[in-house]
Amino acid sequence: MTEWPTIQFQELADESKSAISKPYGSAITKEDYVPQGVPVVRGVNLRNGIFLDDEFVFIDEKKADQMPGANLISGDLVFTHRGTIGQVSMIPRYPRYPRYVLSTSQVKARLDSKRALPEFYYYWFSSSAGQHELLGNTSTVGVPGLGQPVATIKSLRVPHPPLLVQKAVAAVLGALDDKIAANGRIATRSDELLRAHYAGRCADSREMIRIHELGMIVRDMVPAESLAGDEDYIGLEHMPRRHVWLSSWESAAGVISAKTRFRRGDVLFGKLRPYFHKVGCAFTDGVSSTDILVIRSKRDIFNGWLLAALSSDDVVAHASAVGDGTRMPRVKWDDLANYHVPWSGLECAARFNQFVSSLSDRVASACAESRRLTELREILLPKLLSGEIRVRDAEKVVEEAT
Repeated sequence: MTEWPTIQFQELADESKSAISKPYGSAITKEDYVPQGVPVVRGVNLRNGIFLDDEFVFIDEKKADQMPGANLISGDLVFTHRGTIGQVSMIPRYPRYPRYVLSTSQVKARLDSKRALPEFYYYWFSSSAGQHELLGNTSTVGVPGLGQPVATIKSLRVPHPPLLVQKAVAAVLGALDDKIAANGRIATRSDELLRAHYAGRCADSREMIRIHELGMIVRDMVPAESLAGDEDYIGLEHMPRRHVWLSSWESAAGVISAKTRFRRGDVLFGKLRPYFHKVGCAFTDGVSSTDILVIRSKRDIFNGWLLAALSSDDVVAHASAVGDGTRMPRVKWDDLANYHVPWSGLECAARFNQFVSSLSDRVASACAESRRLTELREILLPKLLSGEIRVRDAEKVVEEAT
């Protein structure tokens, strides 16, 4: 086992004045949000470790200029210090936007490129050792958080192997992440194809059909005490915004409230605003949050059309318009059941379903590979970061896996 020296994290910061910093007070409020501008990085962007370069709120350029210490660029590390503490991610090397701004629940760290590789420290803070170091100063009074977050992040003890070693370790783990990201792009591209083909068929259609003629609501409630520990659970947090393939879930073990049972191929529809846009098709049997409508097609050949229709902009806009409730409006099945969507007949629906089924099989295969690679990454991560396994040995394992 290789013993690397440990140092305080602040020793790796670059020379800029606010290399490790956060917005202070109520630097950003909802009143500052604008339709387009500089994206604000929040917990949702860090939830899965790999940075989610989407689902942003924005502030204008002038507001961002007033907080230079809170601005983020490629390679900056981002830590959540309040709420879901332990979250850490990195602004991608090739981001969608030229700069970002931290929310008030995040701390940034910009490292000295001559001494530290951000990717290595992203991986280290994601490991069990890094998480233990991060969570060692947690306050559990009220909302969980790090006491004196900037000072705490600066004082963390981290390993400091030679830069060449950092790069080698990051390259091995990065190869797995690159393949996982490529599989994610398969899902996104498949979603684009589904929507494009559905739009083309809708443009040629002369008929309309009610949603309840295609599908039915499923109300198979399961008490928490009846849930098996090996069942899959999908909540609103597992439903992506950009595509309809529900490839993320977790174990139902520890769930403390009743859930709704669903089957593979059912359409799950987020019924709370602002989650009406979260609509997807499940790859697995399991249980879902009761904040999700489970909708099942009445005939197998309706599967693809029902999925495309329920995830269409028209249906999502309708759900948003009719959602009832003041604090958190919600849509009911009855609100959707009688809504009319375009229809091109049984023959067209059957052909479209075959097309969607082929897309679904491809995405399911890619997601299964990603889950396997993620498990491999979690095995290699602590071994590489502790020096227990040599880089060259890990490279062989990754090469065989990818």
